[in-house]
Amino acid sequence: MIRMTETKQKSIYPPDYWKRIVFTFFLGWVVIWIYRAMLSPVYGEIQQTIGPQSNTAMGTIASMYFFGYTALQIPSGILVDKLGQKKVLIPGFIVFALGVASVGFASNLTMIYVGSVLSGIGCGSYYGAAFSMTTEHVPEDKKGVGTAIVNSGSAVGMILGMTGSSFVVKTLGMPWQVMTAISAVLIVILIVWFAVMLINPEKEKAAHAVETEEEEPVETYEAAEEAVESKGSVFRPALVSAYVLYFTTCYAYYLIVTWLPDFLASERGIEGTMIGFITSMIAVTAIPGALYFSRKSDKPGTSKTKIIVLLSLAAFVLVALSMFAPGEISLSIILLLYGFLGKMAVDPVLISHLSDMADDGKVASTLGIFNFFGMASSVVAPVLTGLIIDTTGSGEWGFYIGAFFLIVGTVVFYLGNRNTGTGQLAKES
Repeated sequence: MIRMTETKQKSIYPPDYWKRIVFTFFLGWVVIWIYRAMLSPVYGEIQQTIGPQSNTAMGTIASMYFFGYTALQIPSGILVDKLGQKKVLIPGFIVFALGVASVGFASNLTMIYVGSVLSGIGCGSYYGAAFSMTTEHVPEDKKGVGTAIVNSGSAVGMILGMTGSSFVVKTLGMPWQVMTAISAVLIVILIVWFAVMLINPEKEKAAHAVETEEEEPVETYEAAEEAVESKGSVFRPALVSAYVLYFTTCYAYYLIVTWLPDFLASERGIEGTMIGFITSMIAVTAIPGALYFSRKSDKPGTSKTKIIVLLSLAAFVLVALSMFAPGEISLSIILLLYGFLGKMAVDPVLISHLSDMADDGKVASTLGIFNFFGMASSVVAPVLTGLIIDTTGSGEWGFYIGAFFLIVGTVVFYLGNRNTGTGQLAKES
């Protein structure tokens, strides 16, 4: 029954449709991350428009975005399952474009907050749609690399957002609103791309309704039986430890993305385009790091748990060391290493590891909860770090706390997975 369905599906989609999927969602992350990264280098210029603000208030801009993004993770996953990826992505990105435009036209902090929440809500439609479609269409032997390529779009977008914002605003002296206009145009172009290039799976279901309607009750019954047997399994210790690690990994990463540019300007005396250049060092080595470790983890007999633990320990060391870097060159080297060994590298391995551990009928739900935990940290990190800066007068303690969270998350993950050499062992525990 399953083989018959797969053969029909292959005849519906164009040859190598999976490559189109990978490229499409790579582009999606590029556009999303251009917006995510472009505001932090120009916090000073934004305050020239809306008036002087505290560091806590400015950090809340990013927190508002991630609040909207996080809140939509589980609901958008449910909508994707019910309506299909295309029907969720396009309306979501229309909301995203409206949110970005609202930020550009804002004349006060409240309007920026509202636009940031709208932008986050729009982007919240992306994760479930992107990875469910990738899982569906990318061949098994290319899933690790395919996921890494999709994820690498965030590195490219971060480079373009950081350096582009610094260059356009600080070097060329143009208004910061120009970056929001550029971002909004890119989002509209991507919406058109989604509409033209993605095939709605509902068409496929309609085409095969007659052939499959007799078999559907059997599949529905089996799926329901599996759901009953595995009730509550999304919170097994091994899975919870992965959620905790992802929270701490994302906390450190979004702390760096949000506050490192301001830290370099205010506490290291670095100015202009150099701020975006140094911060973007993370993204320069993120792509080869993600590809290397994802391919390594796909090899038979390789322990994904060990790779994840070693990468997390390396990230802890590098985040802590970044505060002791004496100059631009040493800091750039540390950030290059963090890009190769940090969040971008561990993401595809951790997602693959989690998919291995998840119950067969709950892979999407498990990934949704997993990303919810990670994105929850992105709500906390920007505003908490701003509060620390206002309280202590320095951002150093914010980075130390990020490093501390990383080591805690690594220990928790190790304890939850030390006896699980493979995902199957985790399922049976």
